Amino acid sequence: MAPSVVFVLGGPGAGKGTQCDLIEKEYGYVHLSAGDLLREERNREGSEYGDLIEKYIREGAIVPVEITVNLLKRAMEQRDWEHGKFLIDGFPRNEDNLDGWERVLGGKVDEKFCLFFDCPEGVMEKRLLSRGKTSGRSDDNLESIRKRFRTYEADTMPIIVRFKAKGKERRVNADRSVEEVWFDVKNIFEKM
Repeated sequence: MAPSVVFVLGGPGAGKGTQCDLIEKEYGYVHLSAGDLLREERNREGSEYGDLIEKYIREGAIVPVEITVNLLKRAMEQRDWEHGKFLIDGFPRNEDNLDGWERVLGGKVDEKFCLFFDCPEGVMEKRLLSRGKTSGRSDDNLESIRKRFRTYEADTMPIIVRFKAKGKERRVNADRSVEEVWFDVKNIFEKM
């Protein structure tokens, strides 16, 4: 049996990670954050991609698709591939990501939908600057945050439009409290 996949997209600071943690607990999904997997690989002793990943992350740019898709595939295989339910958080981030996903995993997984957390840039910026005080992330600073917003607008929004055109976008207003957003998210998952 093919694993179920829900893509989770939204701008930096939209609340994807927070909601994915709740979905994981409530519905038994495995939360795979593309960004976390990349940061882990960057920090892994002896990683052949570590320096390259760091360069892309620091610049707010998108890491080459071959690296990201293979990290996601490996993480899915290390969990329960055949019976797995996966939240793929922060991926695909551009057309190249989507095409790479299709080349490697197209037809091998059951893509349910794309959960899109829609949030105004000003709200996301405030959240990220607040998180940056404690996160220790090299990209939680104003310059990197603004580069990430530009990358998101230019590259990721067209992907969300593609999911919407296929009837696979589930949009949630993320400019509210965690509890209010979670209420809408639960309604989406209850209808699956």
